[in-house]
Amino acid sequence: MRTVLPRDADTIRRHVTGFLLYGAVLCLLGLFAILAPSFAAVAISLLLGWLLLIAGALGIFAVFRSGSSEPGYWSNLLMSVVFLLAGATLLWRPLAGVLTLTIILAAYFLATGLFKLGAAARYRSTMARGWTWMLVSGVIDLVLGLLIVFGLPGSADWVLGLLVGINLLFTGLALVMTAMALRTLQRS
Repeated sequence: MRTVLPRDADTIRRHVTGFLLYGAVLCLLGLFAILAPSFAAVAISLLLGWLLLIAGALGIFAVFRSGSSEPGYWSNLLMSVVFLLAGATLLWRPLAGVLTLTIILAAYFLATGLFKLGAAARYRSTMARGWTWMLVSGVIDLVLGLLIVFGLPGSADWVLGLLVGINLLFTGLALVMTAMALRTLQRS
């Protein structure tokens, strides 16, 4: 009997070696970021700087090419200039960028934590058990946000690189484990 796989699972199964390699590379990058979080944080700041600089330059090119009579000309031009300036600033002062990105990350954790607590309170009356997971997730987000805030500016040196490293490591592990599971399914 042949197992019917979802389309994405079938794609992973057909290209299992590539997904194993991709997952292994992500695991290695994640471990490196965890072991050298300060270096990883600066690398993230520089990468984001280049991405914003390129996006801003391409945006300005596209806006000028379209002409000033097109709708949204001025707003698109302004947004492209902001991208360009933000990218240049991150490239010029990557350590200040790391601090800024860390503050944004802390704000994200605090905001999502509060929203999750509100959602948990709303879900409590309609969900028998599931709402507690939302509550726990919200509390964890709030604790992470507060740890970052109360650790500033020192936490900026390591938190961004560490969290991205953890994300890369577990994303890589998930890819490797999924590919291995689908490879064994292919043989059966």
